[in-house]
Formats: sequence, C-alpha cells, structure tokens
Amino acid sequence: MNYKHSYLVRIQYLGFRLHGWQKQPNLKTVHFILDKTLKFVFKGIRCKSVGVGRTDAKVSSTDYPFRLFIDEPVDNASFLSSFNKNSPADIRALSIEEISDEEFNIIQSPKIKEYHYYFSTAGKNHPYAAPFLIDFGRLNVEEMKKGAQLFSGTHYFGLYCTKPSKDTVLMRTIDSCEIVENNILTANFFPEESFVLKVCGKGFLRYQIRLMMGALVELGRGNLSLNDIEESLIEKIDRKDTLANIAPGSGLHLYNVEFLS
Repeated sequence: MNYKHSYLVRIQYLGFRLHGWQKQPNLKTVHFILDKTLKFVFKGIRCKSVGVGRTDAKVSSTDYPFRLFIDEPVDNASFLSSFNKNSPADIRALSIEEISDEEFNIIQSPKIKEYHYYFSTAGKNHPYAAPFLIDFGRLNVEEMKKGAQLFSGTHYFGLYCTKPSKDTVLMRTIDSCEIVENNILTANFFPEESFVLKVCGKGFLRYQIRLMMGALVELGRGNLSLNDIEESLIEKIDRKDTLANIAPGSGLHLYNVEFLS
C-alpha cells in the first residue's frame, strides 16, 4: 500500500493511564489514541502511522518519533495546531518534517535511544509525583552509582530481559549508564532530592532497563553486591538464575531518540 508523502513526527506523552504504545483490544494505548487523533485531523485522507518502537504500560516519553504516511501533503504549522487541539492532554506533538530519504525505515534505521529512570529514596512521595518517579525507600545510592557503570559496554543481558526467543540477540552494547542527581525533571511536589538512571544505547531488550533498575535497587538495599552485578553480565551455559525485580513502569521515560546518518 503506497502513500504519496511521509513525515517524521515527534510527540511527547505521559504514559501513566495508558497501556503502552502497541494497540491492544479494549485498552487505551498511545498508538490507539494517536491514530484516533490523526483520523480526526485528516478527515477522509488515507494515512498510517508507524512508531519507533514499543514502550511498556505507564512508561512516558519526552521525545517519541513516529512516521506518518499520508496521501496528501501536510501543512506543518496547521498540523501541529490541529493535532494538539484535538489530542488528549497527555499527548502533545512537538515537530513534523517531511522525509526525503526513501530508504529511511523508522524501526530499522540506526539510532541512539536515551532512557531515564527517575527515583527517590526519602519515603513515600506526594501522590502527584506517582506518574513520574518511584520512591524505593532507603538505598545506598553511592553503591548504585558504581553498579550502574558496570552496565556500560558490550555484555550478555540474558538475565535482563523477559521471554527471549531462540533468535533474540542477548549480547548488547550500552554506550553509557550512570546515576546522577535529578535536575532534569522537576516539580514543586517532588521530594527535595531525587535521582535519575540515564542509559544510552542502540537497542534494548524487553524490560531490560527496568530489570537493570531493579538490580540496582537490590544493590542499594544490600541484597546484591557489585560482584553479583558483574557476574550477571557474563554468559553461562544453561544458567537458570533470574533477576526478578522489575522496577515499576511509571519511573521509566524514553528521553530522546537520535537517528544516525
């Protein structure tokens, strides 16, 4: 099914009330709401959207690209105005540009993704903070910072994904991984001190970052050691141990996607 025009659109969304990106029967998902809005904006014009990848339930994004295929040319300013007027308050269009490269594939084209996981350690947060960051209680954050650095580089991430198939590539490269004080996402109802796990790489496994965060939380609680983290990244034949602590989805944000030329 050929379309005459295609565009790269970047949106933001708060995922707290949504069941992830992918369309699912009888559930509100980002893709479902996006397509519903596009159908209203482009009444009677054939169009299709393809996202850069899936995000889990309650996961948010400050920069999510999707490719818009459409039969008619789009006036960029009018589209942004109409989309933002008619989309729900938790989804906003940021930019749109026409794609001239016919070989561009939003899923397979090389890219760097940066994810953030926001968390605090002071005790239960203000309820308004629930969609954005998770409080894990008392943690040794300095030890967690050392643990986060161990994920950088090329490692075996078989313990940091769920339900891999026999074809899943479990050797992955993380370009950078660190925990720093959070001065990126702030609000007057946030705790005085919060932190962010920042992870950059070309591709991630299902639940990978949430499992990494879960392991770091166990490290901060003293239930795992730095040596345990190092050993978890070494491939072993027939290993059956698992890391069961999957950090909640609402702390995770797809922060940025950069396409490589």
